[in-house]
Amino acid sequence: WHDMKNILEVSGLNKSYGNFALQDVTFSLPEGCITGFIGVNGAGKTTTLRTLLGLTGKESGDIRIFGMDMSGHERQIKESIGIVLDDGGFYEELTLAEMKNAIAPAYSTWCEADFREYMDRFSLNPRQTINTLSKGMRAKYALALALSHKARLLIMDEPTSGLDPLVRSQILTVLTDFMAQSRPGEEHLPRGVFFSTHITSDLDKIADMLVMIDDGRILFQEEKDTLLERWRIVKGDRAKLDMGNRELFFGLEETAYGFTGITQQPNRVLTAMPDAILERPSIEDIMLAHIHTRQAKA
Repeated sequence: WHDMKNILEVSGLNKSYGNFALQDVTFSLPEGCITGFIGVNGAGKTTTLRTLLGLTGKESGDIRIFGMDMSGHERQIKESIGIVLDDGGFYEELTLAEMKNAIAPAYSTWCEADFREYMDRFSLNPRQTINTLSKGMRAKYALALALSHKARLLIMDEPTSGLDPLVRSQILTVLTDFMAQSRPGEEHLPRGVFFSTHITSDLDKIADMLVMIDDGRILFQEEKDTLLERWRIVKGDRAKLDMGNRELFFGLEETAYGFTGITQQPNRVLTAMPDAILERPSIEDIMLAHIHTRQAKA
């Protein structure tokens, strides 16, 4: 199966509780990619990840990881997945070494040397207790555990949220290193990172592919570069806006003098307003444009 091009495939995933529902969630992770899963808080990112991992039941849908069905091969699949969830699930009073000793036996692929290497790299002391860790150290510890059993797919829920920029950049470096390394004899085995976040600036740097969820539905899945290429932020003179060209923009903001908008039709904009200034957007700009559009239709 290793010539399969998708490391994860989700189709027709439905799950509802309370007044929230995942609706027909369908997307795939191409191998060899860092895929960002984006959306505002409450859009359905955590629910989707928990459902993928079998931590919460689904009403319908099909989940395949490494080409295998999650429901039939859960144990085998979980050996090859590194998971970093928001809560961590650690026992506060244990030391880092004790917690590791509780987790390691669950994996036949556990590698103590890898674990020690990450602990050193992150300057973590195995004798420290978990309740003394800062949020950043906790995140690094969770990542050290996730990467110490030869995982090939890393699934992370908001791993950088609430962390300072230095820690965030260290974590991003570890992710790009993880994607770049391949162990002797495993060069043919696909790797991937699936990274949910509402801090999209982290993904501006490292993501290859983006999947956006909003209100329980997938809005798009696209290569980051293609997406950023297609959208432009436009700044111009408010007097140049008229009924004909307003529809070229999403989320127009107007001041007494100028306007700012985002468009997928930069050439038409330039034809209509040759002196407008066009800038490359960030992922956040594009995410917000999609949400504005949905709210406008609602």
